[in-house]
Amino acid sequence: MNPPRVFISYSHDTSQHKKWVLSFATTLRNRGVDAVLDQWDLKPGDDLPHFMETQLENCDFALMICTETYVEKANAGAGGVGYEKMIMTSSMMSKIDGNKIIPIIRQNGSSDRPTFLKTKLYIDFSNDEDNEYSFDDLLRTLLDAPLFEKPEIGTNPFVPMENARPDRTTDGIKSVMEEISIT
Repeated sequence: MNPPRVFISYSHDTSQHKKWVLSFATTLRNRGVDAVLDQWDLKPGDDLPHFMETQLENCDFALMICTETYVEKANAGAGGVGYEKMIMTSSMMSKIDGNKIIPIIRQNGSSDRPTFLKTKLYIDFSNDEDNEYSFDDLLRTLLDAPLFEKPEIGTNPFVPMENARPDRTTDGIKSVMEEISIT
């Protein structure tokens, strides 16, 4: 099975934020995820809109790194973030599985997301001390390895089994009606 391909969308807020995103993407790659990042995959002369469209269409997941600047640009339709928002909203309405978009909260003290991502469950990376827990949650999602497996549905205890006595329930206890009958 091929590793999941992940496109990382973010705003170029500061050089410190760009370094954080680079480290984030490197960690994903080191843990079995094919992370696509402009810092690695674009060079001068490349067609930026074509790159964004192609990556968003071909990725298994799109991680939207939400900072205050990202939220402002997405809501205003400004810059590359605004362009990606336009692609994502039109794709969500047509052919792309809406579950492939995962907001990543990066700003401290706020879980604010662009309007088009408000209904999406997010993963919180705002506290660097908790990033290992956040990475675990993210990796389990990307690699389809849930922390808890949903149990199978058991049998209905009130459906009579073959050869069961009619006056008893399936587990051998007398029927409720027999117990509460008034004499």
